[in-house]
Amino acid sequence: MTLPLVPWPASVRPREGAPLHLAPGTAARAEAEAAASAVTSEHHDAALPDEGYRLDVDAAGIVVAASAPAGARHARATLAQLVEQGPEGWVIRPVSIADAPRYPHRGLMLDVARHFHPVSTVAWLLDRMAELKLTHLHLHLTDDQGWRLDMRSRPALAERASGTSVGGGPGGFYTRADWDDLLSHAERRGVQLVPEIDLPGHTHAVGLAHPELCAPPVVTDEVRRVAAEHGGGLPRAGVPYTGLAVGFSSLRVGEPAVEEFLHDVLGEVCALTPGDLVHIGGDEALGTDPDDYASLVGLAAEIVVAHGKTPVAWHEAGRAPLPRGAVGQFWGFRTPSAEHAEAARAFVARGGTLVMSPSDAVYLDMKYDPSTPLGLTWADGPTSVERSYEWDPDDIIPGLPDGAVRGVEAALWTETIRDRAGVERMAFPRLASAAEIAWSPRSGRERAWPAFRARLAERVRRWREDGVDAQEIVLTS
Repeated sequence: MTLPLVPWPASVRPREGAPLHLAPGTAARAEAEAAASAVTSEHHDAALPDEGYRLDVDAAGIVVAASAPAGARHARATLAQLVEQGPEGWVIRPVSIADAPRYPHRGLMLDVARHFHPVSTVAWLLDRMAELKLTHLHLHLTDDQGWRLDMRSRPALAERASGTSVGGGPGGFYTRADWDDLLSHAERRGVQLVPEIDLPGHTHAVGLAHPELCAPPVVTDEVRRVAAEHGGGLPRAGVPYTGLAVGFSSLRVGEPAVEEFLHDVLGEVCALTPGDLVHIGGDEALGTDPDDYASLVGLAAEIVVAHGKTPVAWHEAGRAPLPRGAVGQFWGFRTPSAEHAEAARAFVARGGTLVMSPSDAVYLDMKYDPSTPLGLTWADGPTSVERSYEWDPDDIIPGLPDGAVRGVEAALWTETIRDRAGVERMAFPRLASAAEIAWSPRSGRERAWPAFRARLAERVRRWREDGVDAQEIVLTS
């Protein structure tokens, strides 16, 4: 039987001999704690990359080598997955592993704007991300339905623009204490938080607090169609929006008050962000004049740079005058339209890189199949676990130079996901697909669907034993 490791390491060499028997009582402890307690030697090896590690297990114990805390942390995550039940108790089979990631950016986007998700859910998700060696949690903090972060420079945003969600349910926002708790938890798990303030579209909620900043909603036939299909009514200025339509809202580009707002909000968010990335949105601004769009997105990016951070934007922002080094996040299909591909290439042409989030593969809010109770199907129909795995980041945008792709980020939009149970059901196991694509070597016997499916089946079994409501479709599809 193959080792049940996800993501699959760069090099795995089974060893001869008896397994390592863990101490009596291990079954009552968490796998990670049990594995860590059996480490007999851990040493520094400057020749290893920051996230790389070596791991040797035999009957005598466990030896870990790493050059930095990240590598040691990943070694422990691998050890936790190696713990298994043997005939005589809990064991780890003898093995030598040499490992390092393919890409530095391995992430998950959680939308807390359409439905608010509390600190407890986000902290739980950070724990699970660390198990899969993910490095970035991108929080989509603002959208038409709500503003989810307390801003001392603009307190009205939390007071007036956070009270509801899709479907009219309760809203919510993170206080400063909440945000500090999330940052601390993320740091302990080796994960960087990436806040997103989406603009100039997806800004209807801003108008609830500052009506002078937002243009009247642009109600198109597509907005009417979505309202007819999903409910929520048509957007009206000054009225909370609880529907699913997109593209109707916009900031009033060119107004001095809007520029002041961007300086206040983005400057404060940058000050609250210890990591190097701040996301400025830029997607689906269908109600904004193209020239105005380019002007405002360019200004927002300049403000982020002025505060010492690197701006990230959805790939549409490639048509704006972004500073060199800005990061693009591609959300088109695995076979992109010419327009989407051109916009993505523009980031690379300016010295930037791309995070790949193809919506028909790693948008975790897509249904698994037509019968899935939660989720949507707009990204070329349902996304099975198999489809979430069978793609490669370097193949999506033809003609990119080496190093243009900095990583992979799955995305969990929450129009239909109201609580942690929904997060669990939709993210697991497909988040594991994104994690392996981002970490593991591109090719090899284990980097094919049949082998991944077998390993993932074991991970699903263990998740479910640990109380995670992981989707069992992987066992039968």
